[in-house]
This record gives sequence, C-alpha cells and structure tokens, in this order.
Amino acid sequence: MTAATLLFLPPDDATPWRWWRVDGDAVVADGEGLPVAGEADVIAVAPADAVTLHWADLPARSPAQALAAARIVVGDATAVPAHELHVAIGPDRGESRAIAVVAADRMTGWLARLAADGIDPAAILPAPFLLPVPEDGYVRADLAGQPVVRGRTSGWADEARLTDLVTAGQVPATLARDDVRRAAAATLADLPLNLRQGPFARRSRRAIDWALVRRLAVLTGLILAVTLAIDVVRIARYSLGADTIEARADVVARQGLPRGAADGGDAARMLDDRLARLRGPGAGFSATAAAVYQVVQASPGSEVTALLFEPNGSMRVSLSAASEAEANATKARLESAGFTVVSSVFTAANGRLTGDLTVTP
Repeated sequence: MTAATLLFLPPDDATPWRWWRVDGDAVVADGEGLPVAGEADVIAVAPADAVTLHWADLPARSPAQALAAARIVVGDATAVPAHELHVAIGPDRGESRAIAVVAADRMTGWLARLAADGIDPAAILPAPFLLPVPEDGYVRADLAGQPVVRGRTSGWADEARLTDLVTAGQVPATLARDDVRRAAAATLADLPLNLRQGPFARRSRRAIDWALVRRLAVLTGLILAVTLAIDVVRIARYSLGADTIEARADVVARQGLPRGAADGGDAARMLDDRLARLRGPGAGFSATAAAVYQVVQASPGSEVTALLFEPNGSMRVSLSAASEAEANATKARLESAGFTVVSSVFTAANGRLTGDLTVTP
C-alpha cells in the first residue's frame, strides 16, 4: 500500500478526529477533523483502550479452524458472553498469531458513524500495531493524542497503573515522533491484523468487466452461428435426399409404362392412369370380386350365379340364397367390408331365393 489515510477513531466524544496522510514510507500530512475524500484508501485506527490483544499458536489448516481456536483462547480470558464480542485474527506467518477482541456493538458504532460521513474504511487497525515491534522490552509513543504501549506480544493504552502492572516496573522506551510515523507508514505495507473480518468484512464492489462481456457476446454469437449452420446443412441434406427419392420414384414409374409413353409427361400421373385402366374404376374388378366371393363363402347356403362389372365401378351380383335371413346376412357382411350395397327384390323359386345385389365401393 503506497498511499493511504490513517483516520484515528476518537476514544470518546470529547476527543477530536485526527488523521495522517501516508505516501510511500512517510507521513506527508496530518490534521484534525475528517480528511478530505481522495483516491487513497482510508485505514481507520481503533483506540487502544477499546481493543484487547492476544497472541497464540493457532492451527493453520483453515481460517475457520484458526478462528474457532482463537475464540477458545479469548473465552478463557474474558467473562463477557461470546456473542457480544468480535474476534479477529492476524495472518499466519509461521509464529504466534495476533488475536484482537473488541465489543461487537463498538464495531457497529464505528462503521455506522463512518458511513454517515461517507467513509468506508478498507481496514480497521488496532492502534498498538502502528508501533514497531521492540527487540526487547516495551516501547511507548503518542499516536494522534492517544498514548500507546507495545511489547513483542502485547499492546495496550498507556495508563500508569496498568503499564506498571504489565511491564513489572520496566519503563517502556519512548519513541521519537519521526520514528513513530515511519513505523506507521511501514505497517501499512503489510497489515498485521484487520478488524474488518466476518460480519464486519468490507463488501467489495464488483465492477463490470466489459472485456469479459464482449468475449461472452462474441462466443454467444459464434455458438448461434454454428447452430444455424448445422440447421441449414441438415435442411439441405433433407432437401437433397427428398429430390433423390423423387428422382428414383420417377425412374421406377417410367419403367412401368410402355417404352416412349412417358417421354413428354408426368410419369407418376400416367402410371396412376394406367393402373386405373387395368384394374377398372372404383376399387377395381379384382378387389370388388374378391371381397364379394370372400363374403359369399362365409355363407354356406349362398352362391353367386352371375357377376356384371359396370363402367362406373359398381358390380351387380346375382345371388342365390337358401333363406331371406341368409341373403340379408350376406348384404350386411358386404357393407361391413366397406361397400355400399343396394338389394333388388328377391323371388322364391324351387325352394331358394334369387335376386341382385349392386355393390359400390
């Protein structure tokens, strides 16, 4: 992080807001109140007296496991219910990891107040982390009006009795103003801990990747073009196949006509005409006669005495039957076979009935 604004959260309403402008490895400006909005990220600095820091060896298998272990460490060191605390952990660097504990309502209040002023901080950093890690003992510094003490695995707001108790009477070394600011700038290059984790994590604004959108549009167009090409090829193949089948049918139809008969006309139509002439009009003589004989054979007492095939496709059948019931049964069977049957008057002679049936398809 080469440029950022450190915004120090006041420990109480009576303390003014203060900020440091960091560029590269130096603090280039500072002031009171809220900073003027710029392109640099805002790093909010939580007051040392609002955050409790711990260090512990945490499992490195997954962030969830590390956070669960951190909550166990915190639960053993505080009497506050776990649901009222926000726990954040530092990155795994192969050594004891920093654990920060702050009241959840305090985090909510900070973020709400910053949001009301149009500020969405990229991170919230506990104040002690702005001080350098001492090689031995403790260091003390004033951070925008807030006295802070830090050890190798500790950090707290500087209060006389608390400091004496924690350091066991060892006096912390006081850092110079320039050393403090250089250390703060160096800290921003690799944040040791960010309180904006879990439910308080910063929501990233996803920008539209127009290059990706254009690539997807091109791919979609190519897919549609290929799909259309496949359909066109399939239609062309079907059309070519239909033309081939039609040509073969025409060749077969011409083979059924006398030589030279279909040279100047529609072979299929001429073949239909020839077939009609051969079989006769209507259903044709053969089909009608076959149906009549099949029905008469099913009536043992009936017999056909004469057949006459008319030019209009109807067939007049002279029938001799043993009884009127048998004649009616023959007529009914012909009608069931799909013919229209008109019966003449049957006359009795020599113990049999004779008459005509006109069978029309």
